[in-house]
Formats: sequence, C-alpha cells, structure tokens
Amino acid sequence: MLVGTSPRRVAVVGGSRIPFARAHGAYASVGNQEMLTASLKAVVDKHALKGVRLGEVVAGAVMKHSSQWNLTRESLLDSGLSPETPGLDLQRACGTSLEAAIIVANKIALGQIDAGVAGGVDTVSDPPVVFGKAYQQILLRAHRARSFGERAAAFLSLRPGNFKPVFPGTGEPRTGLSMGQHTEQMARSWQITRAEQDAFALVSHQRASRAWAEGFYADLVVPYLGLSTDNNVRGDSSLEKLAKLRPSFAQDGTLTAGNSTPLTDGAAAVLLASEDWASGRGLPVQAFMTHGKAAAVDFVGGEGLLMAPAYAVPRMLADAGLTLQDFDFYEIHEAFAAQVLCTLKAWESEKFCRDRLGLDKPLGAIDRAKLNVKGSSVAVGHPFAATGARIVATLAKLLEERGSGRGLISVCTAGGMGVTAILQR
Repeated sequence: MLVGTSPRRVAVVGGSRIPFARAHGAYASVGNQEMLTASLKAVVDKHALKGVRLGEVVAGAVMKHSSQWNLTRESLLDSGLSPETPGLDLQRACGTSLEAAIIVANKIALGQIDAGVAGGVDTVSDPPVVFGKAYQQILLRAHRARSFGERAAAFLSLRPGNFKPVFPGTGEPRTGLSMGQHTEQMARSWQITRAEQDAFALVSHQRASRAWAEGFYADLVVPYLGLSTDNNVRGDSSLEKLAKLRPSFAQDGTLTAGNSTPLTDGAAAVLLASEDWASGRGLPVQAFMTHGKAAAVDFVGGEGLLMAPAYAVPRMLADAGLTLQDFDFYEIHEAFAAQVLCTLKAWESEKFCRDRLGLDKPLGAIDRAKLNVKGSSVAVGHPFAATGARIVATLAKLLEERGSGRGLISVCTAGGMGVTAILQR
C-alpha cells in the first residue's frame, strides 16, 4: 500500500447535478467548463465546503475542446473550493464519472486523501469542430516557412475541400459502426424484440416522472439556466406512442429514439470522504462505496460492444463474495433499452455464464422491481461522462432513505468497456 496500513471505509456523502437537457436546447449557450463548475458549486454549497481544501477533484468529459485540457482544475477554481485543491482530468467514455468515483474512493481508502469529489460533464451542443488533416498540414507548412515565398506556396495549395469541417462522432474507430448499430447487432444476437425494448423504455419514463413528481430529485438537482427538471422525461408516454417511432439505426431495426438515450447536455458531481472527515464536519453518510471493477470485451472479434458489464459484474461479485440476487437496488445505465435487456439475458443464460464467464451455473435473474427504480438514462438523459456520478448520488440517496441495504451499479461504455461498483449502507 502506498499509504496507511489498512483500508478505510469510503463514505458517499452526497451529490448534486444540474438538470439534464436535450442537446441544442437549454444549454446551447454554454460548454463543459460552465456546466461542470455549476455542479461542483452545487456540491460545495450543499455541504458547506466554501474555501475548503479537498484532497482531489477527479472529473472529465468525453467530448471537449483541446483548450479544455485542464477542465477539472479550471472548473473547481470557480466552484468555491480552496484553490489549493488539486484537479485531475480523466476519460473512460460513458463510465468516466463512475471511474472518477472509484479513483477518489481508492485514494480515501488508502489514506492518501480524506475527501474528494468525482464528477463528469458533456455537451453535444458545443462540439469540438475541427478541420481535416490536409488543412492542418498546410497551416503547419506555412508556420514553418522561412520566407514569404514558402509561406505563400503553402497557402496557395489550399483547396475548397480543405475547409470542410470534421464533426465529432460516436462511431467506433475499429468498426466504423455507431453505438446504436452495434446495439442493433446485440439485440439480434440476443433476440431482444422491439416490444420488449419499448416496454422497458416506458417504465423508465414512468418511474422518472413519478420520482420528479414525488420530489425525490429536489435535493439532487439544482436549477440551471432556467431549467429546473430533466427535460427529456415523458410522463405521458405510452406503448402506442413508442410503437409509432421509426427505427433509428437500421431500416429493419428495433432501436428507436424512444427506446434509446437522447443526445444530452449536463453535469453531475458527488462528494466522497472518510467517515472521520464526514463526522468532523457534521456531514451525513448516505452509503459506503465498497467495490469497483472495470472490464473490456473483444467487440471487434465478435462480442457485443456494450456487453463488458456482463463480465465486470460477476468478477466484482466474486471479489465481494456476493450473488447477483444480494442487492436491494440495481442501477444499470440505459444506453439503450436493448443493451440492458441483453445484459440481463446474458446473466440468465447457462451457456453464456459457462462458456464466457467460466461459471458452473447462471448468475440468474434479478427482481425487475428493484431495477432503476427512479428511472434512468432513457428517460433522464445521458450526458456521457456525467451519468456515473448521477447514478452514484441517486443510489446513495435510495440507500439512505431505506436505512440499510446494498446497491449494484453497472455502466457500459464505448470501446467495449464497462465500469461497475457496489454501494452499501
């Protein structure tokens, strides 16, 4: 161990986020730094941390401008925290802020720090639009030129095509397929029907709508730029409405805008600490983060792109000495309804668990009534790097309200990876 002689328990004190907004709408005038700052400031205000020096703030974004290379540090400098607080940027696609929470938790457990914040942010409305390689090389030639003639020759080589902008995409570099196209393949492989996906999506919207109406999110979400609630939640959705939507990724596909996450802008953050630090500041402990695990799959070689959590969870369960049924809540990120349903079906499959996981029996089914009980990404939205922190804060509050229990978190990511964690109270 780098510090200390025995691991300390890691408390989840609480989290805050701004409302999640459909892309090119409420947050079109701001970018990653402003939104991440707003969520960090909300955590600072909520827990009376103004001027406090924390051990670390770890956060990141999937899509960011090159000028945002120090995004986390710049955001925390405007958050109210002491400027002596270090900031660390990281990125593990959609698992970014859950990975950030695990990193902060590990530092606390080892005694390296006493408290830290994990977070994430993403905007589709302020993308890093760039120009192609050819244009870059021409500009660099002009920059290196030693004479006016050389510089002029470089610029004279410009062609209209050089000015065509390159927009960021969600396609996998190794396959050229989008995440939705990959998930269509998964849905076909696991025989997940359109009806199953639409029914799953409807429950997500209904639960999220009910959670907002009941005030569950009132102390987890702070108003921002005129928005006070997640604006993608459709409490009036129905199977009939969902059935009318056209496939989004293949003409004969089953994934639609209704059973997939929308492009979303937003940010979230969560405070973690040692028990002594929290107690010393009079802060409540909502839950403890006890385990974390990441995994990856060979999606180029045939496994589904978003199936990595199906591998990470059983490995984490082995670490913890638990079964899949030993949980009171399951928070499985809904990149697509089909992706969650594929994962659940894999855990129920004797063949998958034997051949892929090396188990002598299936992990088994979970109680769907315990799954994403306050809605999840299909309804709430999914600003890529922010989702993990949203889920940690949501689950910690659920466990605090229950008074005891255990919750499992599972987040799939681009690149064929997955990040998982366990919270307990």
